[in-house]
Amino acid sequence: MASAAEQLASNLNFSAFSRASDLKKRLWFTLGVLLICRLGTYIPMPGIDAENLRRAFEAHSSGMLGMFDVFSGGSVSRMAIFALGIMPYISASIIIQLLTSVVPSLEALKKEGESGRKIINQYTRYGTVLLAVIQAYGISIGLESARGIVTEPGWFFRFTTVITLLGGTMFLMWLGEQITSRGIGNGISLIIFSGIVAGLPTAVYQLLDQSSKGQLSPLFVVGIFVFAVAVIAAIVFMERAQRRILIQYPKRQVGNRMFQGDTSHLPLKLNTAGVIPPIFASSLLLLPATIRGFSANMPQWAENLVNALGHGQPFYMLLYAALMVFFCFFYTAIVFNPKDTADQLKKHGGFIPGIRPGERTAEYIDYVLTRVTAVGAVYIVLVCLLPEFIVSATKVSLALGGTSLLIVVTVTLDTVSQIQGHLVAHQYEGLIRKSRLRGGKRNR
Repeated sequence: MASAAEQLASNLNFSAFSRASDLKKRLWFTLGVLLICRLGTYIPMPGIDAENLRRAFEAHSSGMLGMFDVFSGGSVSRMAIFALGIMPYISASIIIQLLTSVVPSLEALKKEGESGRKIINQYTRYGTVLLAVIQAYGISIGLESARGIVTEPGWFFRFTTVITLLGGTMFLMWLGEQITSRGIGNGISLIIFSGIVAGLPTAVYQLLDQSSKGQLSPLFVVGIFVFAVAVIAAIVFMERAQRRILIQYPKRQVGNRMFQGDTSHLPLKLNTAGVIPPIFASSLLLLPATIRGFSANMPQWAENLVNALGHGQPFYMLLYAALMVFFCFFYTAIVFNPKDTADQLKKHGGFIPGIRPGERTAEYIDYVLTRVTAVGAVYIVLVCLLPEFIVSATKVSLALGGTSLLIVVTVTLDTVSQIQGHLVAHQYEGLIRKSRLRGGKRNR
């Protein structure tokens, strides 16, 4: 079956794509939703002086505010209705997933299947509303503290800001869910992906402009592009890397015939968590920038702490790396359960050579998975942090940073894999349909 699927995947062409009407509908739907997301980043909030906002943002664009702007697709620099982006939803997802590991009632809901998952998703939406309100209020206070940005400061401006940004975040969350269910790929990841990709042309232009003005040497610019290509190649290689555990099935007798035992592999991805660790880590590190907006006169210790968490600072880099390592292991533990996998192998008669079925198999799978995840975590940290040092030293756009490249490449690979899966399924359906038609003609 696997070889047949690989053969079908290798024979995919444009003619197969043209016949897959359902896939084309999903792609057009996804592109339409992403277009709506992009249009929303150009609709400004009421009560904002655009020129003063642009000047103020240029002075802080290299810090955490700049990273927030990259993830929101440039809506922060324009203070659009989608300025909060999808980050409150991601932060709420982190909190709920952490709680499912420590709260027995939530853990029981998770094990209930689809019904429990719906309830957990509803809790995530409630958490998104709460976090969006808090962050939107912090943004309104921060905008008022900056001179000249808000035309008419006061409670009415704060109220309209909270309602506008909350509505934008909830609308983006709904659009992401629609992409996941009716389109292609993961909706939330694709929304972040579209924002980063939209900023890439501007980032390249700024890099070339700095070179033409003599701020950066042409050789250094060429080096950045070569380094970016090397990082993309490394990401593709590591995302496709797997550790395969050999699985054997015993001989079986059917009637008077003896069938030879089959062998297969249990593939363990090097990076099981995918793009989740850098996104989760970035969303948590964006919280201090939001908290800072609540007060223009913070205590000195709090001001020092927030400054230490600024983008490019040593403490920020260290905390960023630690959070990514944590989420690599945490998310892998959520999506892959060695005990359940061992039970399924035992149920179907499969075993790992030299390992007893059951508990010993679960321990062995967990042993291998832990070491594979450790290698994946090191890879994630290196890919995300090494370019960040270059970005911090040269003030190059954050759209060319390691986190941005990792998100773009990983989401692209996942989306292409889903498209190939739909094409393979469509070709299988076509073969089955033809075989049924031939069988019907023979019966006639």
